[in-house]
Amino acid sequence: MQQPIGIFDSGLGGLTVARSVIDQLPDESVTYIGDTAHTPYGPREQAEVRRLSLQVMDALVAQNVKMLVIACNTATAATLDIARQRYEVGLGIPVVEVISPAVRAATAGSTTGRIGVVGTEGTIGSGAYQRAFAAEGFDITAVAAPRFVEFVEAGETTGETVLAAAREYLRPLQEADIDTLVLGCTHYPLLAGAIGYVMGPGVRLVSSADETAADVYRILADRSILAEGPASYRFEATTDEQAPFLRLARRFLGPEVSRVEHTTTAAITLPTLAEASPKE
Repeated sequence: MQQPIGIFDSGLGGLTVARSVIDQLPDESVTYIGDTAHTPYGPREQAEVRRLSLQVMDALVAQNVKMLVIACNTATAATLDIARQRYEVGLGIPVVEVISPAVRAATAGSTTGRIGVVGTEGTIGSGAYQRAFAAEGFDITAVAAPRFVEFVEAGETTGETVLAAAREYLRPLQEADIDTLVLGCTHYPLLAGAIGYVMGPGVRLVSSADETAADVYRILADRSILAEGPASYRFEATTDEQAPFLRLARRFLGPEVSRVEHTTTAAITLPTLAEASPKE
């Protein structure tokens, strides 16, 4: 099935997931929307994150995607249940998220059982990671790092300012003597150098990007809707200032980003669950 995979994030962070999807599924087309008009999602109320996320996913559905990937931990925590009802149950469009893959990778690799999570205020405040790890029998240490997203969106991924913030945010995780740290925001792998330096070589960093891409492959294969190429890539932003997005996207993702389109997101009218029937 040649329809694209739809990936969205509050801004640039989801490009880490897009990179893994492109690497692991080179025949698949991708349509990516960064909601740059409303980034960051982390400090926003969950109801607002839910509204913004559904608007972006509606815009992707309107572009005929065959799968939705919520490449944003904050949006996953706020929206996953309703998104699966709206798109997966209602329209037959599978929805993939980033929290479960990260939990799976962290629990499989921890030798001491002392696991930490660093994320946005919205993600940590939602308790989504805490509940997911508790279901696996793990009690974790979770901290919020609100400035990390701002650094990435500004293209600032190293230097003394970043390191100072990392030392401040990560101190409770060092004190907890964790051996595994989940980067609970798809922006954070772009700060892995600074985070890894502060935490030290004895702490393994876990990003959900590769595990999420593996879930994408599995679900497409199970449904027999893998594409056969050639792949195409479309990148959209919800602000009309394309140059900053394009510059940073090329830096973080690579030459696949040749241009960025401006898109306006808004809720669209979708069939009700009673009226909708899953796609074949």
